[in-house]
Amino acid sequence: MRDDDDRPRKAVAHEIGQPLDTLSLSDLDARVALLRAEIARIEAARAAKQAAQGAADAFFKRG
Repeated sequence: MRDDDDRPRKAVAHEIGQPLDTLSLSDLDARVALLRAEIARIEAARAAKQAAQGAADAFFKRG
């Protein structure tokens, strides 16, 4: 007999434009948390690139 709890769970993923009407409240909360974490990650990467660009501009006396 196989127990479903022993199988690895599929990672939560979100596709832009995906239908949301079949998701539960907890699923929607998980998606919101996932997207907020992704936004924070993207903003951190953007800030790092902006800082590197600023340092290069200062070094080469651009802008």
